[in-house]
Amino acid sequence: MIFIILPVTDVAKATAFYEAIGLRKNPAFSNDVASSMVWSDVIHVMLLSRDFFATFTPKEIADAHRTAQVALCVSEDSREDVDRLVEQAGAAGAEMDPGPKQELGEMMYGRSFADLDGHHWEVMWMDPAAAAQGAQAFEAA
Repeated sequence: MIFIILPVTDVAKATAFYEAIGLRKNPAFSNDVASSMVWSDVIHVMLLSRDFFATFTPKEIADAHRTAQVALCVSEDSREDVDRLVEQAGAAGAEMDPGPKQELGEMMYGRSFADLDGHHWEVMWMDPAAAAQGAQAFEAA
């Protein structure tokens, strides 16, 4: 399993955003300073208030609207699913396509969104045959 832990300004608003794009809140691990959001059986997104997040590190917490620390990438089953997720995020208040669309012909397609706190999410689809070939498929393109 992977737990992505994100500092957020408003836990309730961030929770509502992630619910709007299809994640499910796990109330057993959620309270007023944290929301456990289930993306899949193996991916969970933990939304922590910035103050609570600060208890886990002595480092300055980045403002994701101004700086980049990480880009998070998830895959979808089709180009249409990529578009659906990015459009759901936009309808829920995200910035749609803060990065350029990735068009690699019939091999790969990707878009992005920045959530309410500026965290950058890449959403991509890759043709299964190209994925099976690995980097060789992209070198040949």
